Amino acid sequence: MAKTATKARSAGRGYADLREHVEALEREGLLVRVSREINKDTEMHPLVRWQYRGGLKEEDWRGFLFERVTDAKGRRYDIPVGVGIMAGSKYICAVGLGCKPEQMWDKWQQAFRSPITPVLVSNGSVQEMIQRKDELKRAGGLDQFPVPISTPGFDGAPFITAGHWVTKDPETGIRNVGNYRGHLKAQDRVSIFPGPGQHVLAHWQKCQARKIPLEAAIVVGPPPVVSYAAVQKVPYGVDELAIAGGLAGEPIRLVKCQTVNLEVPAEAEIVIEGILSTEYLEPEGPFGESHGYMHPRTLSPFMQVTCITRKKKPILVSWTSQVTPSESSIIKRVGYEPLFLRFLQQDLGIKSVVRVAMHEPLTNLRKVIVVQMRKPSEAETWRALMGAASFHPGVGKFLVAVDEDIDPWDMDTVMWAISYRAMPHKDVQILTGRERGHGPPFGRDDRPVETRQADESALLINAILREPFPPVSLPKRDYMEKAREIWEELGLPRLSPKPPWYGYSLGDWDTELEEEAKLAVKGEYLRNGEKLKTRRVKL
Repeated sequence: MAKTATKARSAGRGYADLREHVEALEREGLLVRVSREINKDTEMHPLVRWQYRGGLKEEDWRGFLFERVTDAKGRRYDIPVGVGIMAGSKYICAVGLGCKPEQMWDKWQQAFRSPITPVLVSNGSVQEMIQRKDELKRAGGLDQFPVPISTPGFDGAPFITAGHWVTKDPETGIRNVGNYRGHLKAQDRVSIFPGPGQHVLAHWQKCQARKIPLEAAIVVGPPPVVSYAAVQKVPYGVDELAIAGGLAGEPIRLVKCQTVNLEVPAEAEIVIEGILSTEYLEPEGPFGESHGYMHPRTLSPFMQVTCITRKKKPILVSWTSQVTPSESSIIKRVGYEPLFLRFLQQDLGIKSVVRVAMHEPLTNLRKVIVVQMRKPSEAETWRALMGAASFHPGVGKFLVAVDEDIDPWDMDTVMWAISYRAMPHKDVQILTGRERGHGPPFGRDDRPVETRQADESALLINAILREPFPPVSLPKRDYMEKAREIWEELGLPRLSPKPPWYGYSLGDWDTELEEEAKLAVKGEYLRNGEKLKTRRVKL
């Protein structure tokens, strides 16, 4: 980590570009270099997918750098492909943020508090090669890049999955950077799927009303902090590149595009410039999406490529999406949760909120949200649940409020709280009139992507403990800790304690019961028996 920081500073930056990040991953033992030939169309994503579906723990997930890439027709590429190198696990994200995993929340909170406006520079390595018009055709346009097929057997084309689309509001000029899938259709044409609530869709609709096209640039392989910021649900009008600067602690360097009036990170690997038609839509998809199903074909905008700029020897970055966990969900999770917490604590002023957990395996962050609270009032609990449900369209379908002793990331403990601390007739509310958002049920495949329906709902569950409960029925902490020492002394398998792993009081426990328990562990339980004998009741 220290070596990476030194190299970045020597280049005039305090943040790592993609190359320095890859070197840091290798030093940390988080990178797998694959030197054998790999078919990008049939083998690449399935290989990486195994680490998420093969029963490995997150600490064993890695980033992969494929150095010898081929395709289904036998073509060999001189451009390596990185999959999982931006956010293959939270540990990889921590390397990209230059901190320990447990410090990422604080890093994000600092970035949200103190964004740093990017700066414009005269040149950058992303423009080492500039391909326009005839040169773009000679290079093969989009076909020069080994873009993988994400879901072999179902996807109808390669998709750019780690493409950050830069656009501007035509009214205000305010920039947006968001990650959207890019369906490759020709050497000079790529489609975008801007789902409901996405800021790029607002830009496109404003241009459509003015009967002008929307200029765009797709950034692939920027400094990691840019990727982390690009996927976050920041309020409309907030520049994601300023959030990236907040993560880096200094401004992100930008260069002007060659054919569109936009600015892009100077140290990115690849930038694809172009124009989105607002006069026509064309079918986009299907694509294996992060909700865990094939997203059907939808009428969507498409971009006509006008220029490609790139490093002479770029790395193409591709993210796994589809069934979660995946790189697509992990990179969102590390920022979504602190952003939700900030919204509830600061924007809504609910100070009793402690943590927000967005559940990832299979449910893809957006649908199951758990709000951990510290002794809230009844009103605070419902306000927190309703606030979380309204934070962003399509986010929050099943929302649960729990106490501090419940691990919000562990669905076993969450279901324990729901089962014994909530009564459905009192503690459940259903919000209707919500947009469908991300995933099923899907609409017809002939409708424009911006069409929205308000036929979805959200289920709110108040699983906060509101009366004293007996203690959790496990041995007290000191006995469990002593037993763990013996366990380790015996050389038994390594333990990974899962809460609750010891017993603790929940209020319904008096001094007499406490004294009886103390006598029992001293071998004096017969004294308790004698006392209870005096309390016999005749039937």
